[in-house]
Amino acid sequence: MISHGLPHEIDAIIALTKRCGLHMRENGIDQWDENYPDYASIENDLKTETLFAFREGETILGIVVLNEKQDEEYGEIDWSTTENDRNLVVHRLAVDPLHQGKGIARKIMDFVENFAREQGYDSIRLDTFSQNPRNQRFYVNRGYTDLGAVYLKYKKEHPYFCYELLLK
Repeated sequence: MISHGLPHEIDAIIALTKRCGLHMRENGIDQWDENYPDYASIENDLKTETLFAFREGETILGIVVLNEKQDEEYGEIDWSTTENDRNLVVHRLAVDPLHQGKGIARKIMDFVENFAREQGYDSIRLDTFSQNPRNQRFYVNRGYTDLGAVYLKYKKEHPYFCYELLLK
């Protein structure tokens, strides 16, 4: 089941993101570190009700943040939609490493795409780390178009690839 994350779940969510960051680094993907995602970001995601949690029973196995906020570097991309269109942006998609490979990310993205259509968005935008080929294949296989790379201010060694899925 996927629903809004709840404020009392913040410690479980932070623990999940820390496990994900460690798992990525152990696999040579220096995307998330001990400073990101941070407590303040997750707390804000919960407060603004933009964080959604995938649960089995009471256990959170995955999260995603959905809003319209884009990193300023997104301005460098020639998006298929315009600034006048409604674009949903995906942030902080994470699945507990002990439960990866079970289709949870697919279920979360099914939810994201259905949510975007129900809310009348024109597209879904996201970025993924250039050193994470598994994520790149995941989004391309779902029909997302790679529109180019940006260097995000907090991670300058490697670019992030920007993807968009048109909904209309």
